[in-house]
Amino acid sequence: MHLERLTCILEIVGQKGEATVAEICAHSDLPKPSAYRLVQDLVAVGLLDPVARGRFTIGARLKQITHTDQSDRALLALIAPTLKHAAAEFGAAFFLSRLRGKSVEIIHVETPETGVSYLHPGLGKRPLHACSCSKAVAAFSPHLFPTAELEGRLRAYTEFTLTRVADLEAEFATIRARGFAECVEEIERGMCSVAAPLAPNGPGATMSIGATGSVRVFTPVFRQKLGPQISKVACEMSARLGWSVGQDIRKTS
Repeated sequence: MHLERLTCILEIVGQKGEATVAEICAHSDLPKPSAYRLVQDLVAVGLLDPVARGRFTIGARLKQITHTDQSDRALLALIAPTLKHAAAEFGAAFFLSRLRGKSVEIIHVETPETGVSYLHPGLGKRPLHACSCSKAVAAFSPHLFPTAELEGRLRAYTEFTLTRVADLEAEFATIRARGFAECVEEIERGMCSVAAPLAPNGPGATMSIGATGSVRVFTPVFRQKLGPQISKVACEMSARLGWSVGQDIRKTS
């Protein structure tokens, strides 16, 4: 019953383009207090957006779900060839990650085919505070990481993992300023990675691409050279997908 009421509200607003709570009540059997409460629930999760005092329209989150195909398969059809080219060019494993619920997950990896030595990052979830792919997303999506609630709760995977909230917030600021994130032995000894969000806002901010390698190969100099290049590729991918990235904060020189 609850889900049916929510669906009914979305159908009414979607058909009218914009609607007030009174108009929703007029086209449904909902009492005004219930309709108001359900509308506020839908606004809270981005399925409805307020457009004027007392008026609501379909939310940006729902539009992203329904108006474009953002399935893994559709994304990989466009992104995987570029990752494959990058893996061959740099002799390193390149990956695509995306936000899935409340965590970031590596969903695809391309590896070089030249027989060179490389490190495979594996697939699956990554902690938001200890991997470049997830930090690249978390830095541009503050709502994902309520830092005030996490003091003393961040797991140390190695001695290099950031576990103090103040240190993590400072690193997020650095990531936003330069456009890419690094992970230097923070989740596994001997392994480094560099990643950038596809865009600083919009759907691209929920995804990242990056590369991983050993500390011997991914030296500080190499990472500082690779980071801006990954950011540039990410921005080009976002444009190819038709996503507006707003103000481009990345440094590509």
